[in-house]
Amino acid sequence: MARVDYCNDPNAPKANSIAVAVSAFIQDDEGRILVIRRTDNDLYSIPGGQLELGETLSQAAVREVREETGIECEVTGVIGLYSNPDHVIAYDDGEVRQEFSICFRASFLGGELRTSSESKEVAWVALGNWQDVKIHPSIKMRIMHGLSKNRNVFYS
Repeated sequence: MARVDYCNDPNAPKANSIAVAVSAFIQDDEGRILVIRRTDNDLYSIPGGQLELGETLSQAAVREVREETGIECEVTGVIGLYSNPDHVIAYDDGEVRQEFSICFRASFLGGELRTSSESKEVAWVALGNWQDVKIHPSIKMRIMHGLSKNRNVFYS
């Protein structure tokens, strides 16, 4: 299903749903950041997705990372809580979702990079290069918060 992210766009469609989403900011031993290239909007992102019934938020983050990247991780903290009503995601089925996402910090445990139905590319991106890839501003903000030396939880 295709999607379009709108952020602070006065012409964005109005939200008609909200769902709990999670994402994970992971760096390897070299400091590179784990990213995927999404199949639904062709943008790079940190891995993440929707909470499923019967799982905790951290279990959802670990599952989403595994499903989208082949990487095993462990949640080690919370980077931020993102709920900007001016960031909506429009899907081609008519759903327009208001952003509500918890971004976790996670540590790399192992695994081999692989793609999935949600990720057409998976890569470790060097710190000096991550700003060169096409990333939505909301994900860039999560990465900046993840890289920050300030470990206070961001919230909106």
